[in-house]
Formats: sequence, C-alpha cells, structure tokens
Amino acid sequence: MTLHPDPHLALVRPVQPLTPEGCQECLLLGSPWVHLRLCLSCGHVGCCDSSPNKHARRHAASDGHPIVRSFQPGEEWRWCYVHEAFV
Repeated sequence: MTLHPDPHLALVRPVQPLTPEGCQECLLLGSPWVHLRLCLSCGHVGCCDSSPNKHARRHAASDGHPIVRSFQPGEEWRWCYVHEAFV
C-alpha cells in the first residue's frame, strides 16, 4: 500500500501566532481552554477539542484552514481536521 501525503499540506504557510498568549476567541470571551492549536495557514491560535468552545476546529471549518500544529511547549505534531489524522 502506498501512502499519499495529505493534499491539505499545500495550505501550510510560515506563520506567526496572532495571540501567543492564548486562544484568540477565549481571550475575548474570558473563557478557559485546555490546550492550544496553531493554524498553519494564518497563525490563528485556538483551543483544542477538549476545551469547552473548540475554537481551533471552528476556525478550520469556517476559514478553510484544516492543518494545525500543537501550540503546547515541546509538542511538534500536526493534525488535519478534514481527514481527522496526523500529518
């Protein structure tokens, strides 16, 4: 079986976190989060699926930016929300 790279990787760009201090929407709402994800298309910082508001997933769906990287110290993995898989 041949594995093919995720086609959404073409959307990955060099980015800087827009809100390095935390989830962009949670900071505005005063809401807590569990872990953070960095959008690799635009630099949006959103909260993970274990967080009450799941802003990273919402951003991926609304903006068409499916690839995120963990924004947790020491973690380097990437995730595609469309394929629900590590990339």
